[in-house]
Amino acid sequence: MGPGRAGLDTGDPGWRQSGMERLWQSDFRRLMDENTFTENFNNQGWPSKTFLCYMVERLDGDTEILLDEYKGFVRNKGRDQPGEPCHAELYFLEQIRSWNLDRNQRYRLTCFISWTPCYNCAQKLTTFLEENRHISLHIFASRIYSVNDSGCHRSGLRALQERAGITIMTSEDFERCWVTFVDHKEKPFQPWEGLVVKSQELCDELQAILRDQ
Repeated sequence: MGPGRAGLDTGDPGWRQSGMERLWQSDFRRLMDENTFTENFNNQGWPSKTFLCYMVERLDGDTEILLDEYKGFVRNKGRDQPGEPCHAELYFLEQIRSWNLDRNQRYRLTCFISWTPCYNCAQKLTTFLEENRHISLHIFASRIYSVNDSGCHRSGLRALQERAGITIMTSEDFERCWVTFVDHKEKPFQPWEGLVVKSQELCDELQAILRDQ
C-alpha cells in the first residue's frame, strides 16, 4: 500500500499483546486532527503513511444501524517504530476479528483509506470476506498505490473488487470522512485546489485497472 506504515489509533493506552505483535494504542481517540487528515488524504500528495478510517453498520432488513462503538481509524506502523512494520489493513483486520460480529447478523463495513491496498493486503481482505459472508466491505480510497510489479498489484485489486467495492474518493466522500473522523471543531470541509480533477483522473485509472485482464 502507501509508502509507509504506522500503528493503531483506537482503544486503551499503552502496548498490548496481540496475535500479530504488540500494537500501540492511543488514549481512546477516535478522531484525527485536521492536519493529519489533510496531510494524508490530500489526493495530490504523496504521504509516507497510510491511514484507514472505518465505520460499521448492522443491516436489519432495510434499516442500517450505525454501531458507533466500532468507529475509528488505524494507521500503518513503519520501520521507524518499535517492532516489525505492519500495514494498516492488517491492523484493521485484527480489529474486526476482535469484535466477534454475530454470524447470524449482516454487517457493512465502510473504509476511507489514503492508499489502495497492496497485493498482499488485498489478498488478505479478499480471503477474510470469503470466510465471513455476513460482512460486506466498501473501500473509498484517496489515491492509488502502485509498485514496480504493477501486474501483481492490479490482480490483487481485481480479486478484491469481486468481494468488495473499491471507489476513488470524490469531494463528497472527503467531506463525509472529514465530518465523521476528524476533530474539525465545527469547521466545514474545505476542498483543496485540484481535488475534483485529480479525483476524476484517479477514478479513470482505477476503472482501467479493474477492467484490465
